[in-house]
Amino acid sequence: MKITLLAVSLAALFGSSLATAAAPASASNISHEQFATVLKGDWRVPKNAARDQYRHPEQTLTFFGVRTDQTVIEITPGNGWYSEVLAPLLKDKGHYVAAIVDPSESDYAKKSAESLRQKYAADPAHYGKVDVVAYAPKAPVFGKPGSADTVLTFRNVHNWVDEGNEAATFKAFYTVLKPGGTLGVVDHRAKPGTTAKDNEKNGYLPTDYVVKLAEAAGFKLADQSEVNANPKDTKDYPEGVWTLPPALVKGDQDKDKYLAIGESDRMTLRFVKPGK
Repeated sequence: MKITLLAVSLAALFGSSLATAAAPASASNISHEQFATVLKGDWRVPKNAARDQYRHPEQTLTFFGVRTDQTVIEITPGNGWYSEVLAPLLKDKGHYVAAIVDPSESDYAKKSAESLRQKYAADPAHYGKVDVVAYAPKAPVFGKPGSADTVLTFRNVHNWVDEGNEAATFKAFYTVLKPGGTLGVVDHRAKPGTTAKDNEKNGYLPTDYVVKLAEAAGFKLADQSEVNANPKDTKDYPEGVWTLPPALVKGDQDKDKYLAIGESDRMTLRFVKPGK
């Protein structure tokens, strides 16, 4: 297996658009049977598979219109939770790209990159065609302009907001996508009526704030889904969203209570880059 690590640091700037779009029908060509085979795959880490009940990968990827013949870029895949699903689905006809923070940015980024590299290298049958692209958070580039069909980001936007990199990141998404391409966003959803400032450092974001970020970069909101909603999430925890699983940063303190709530309430948004 060959993994290409591309360190890139400059992003083109594009104008913004505040228009809205009608919701197109999902164009996914992945069948329920294909999803079932992948989700039950013995290459998946058991603790990752146990989170399917909260993350709904089949419904989420279908909603985003992911196809087996697409180039799909996942932003900061972490320990590879979605890699276990996307890489096998795309390996024959498509192209899965894992965009990671440049390892030179921090010790955490270096350790995370090495862990993910080892995961991919250990299983060439499923990850042998994966490409890894490293990007600089303050000036991100995720590939050649207009080279991707879909960009996906799961539970990352709040981090970029906290770091002040959100505008540059969304503009880089716009740059790498083909006209008509899809941006799929899942993130922790804040209480209605609150602002981004109200939720500073707690991991949650208002849906309208995320929509405005995408629209400012030029995207149009195509549709939103409640597939990752969790009405049990009260969003008022001592350590923010990380109080809930899987982080459970309070340890054994009220652990059963937080396990009963489950993972966070999440927005699921599909944006499109205007064009063909």
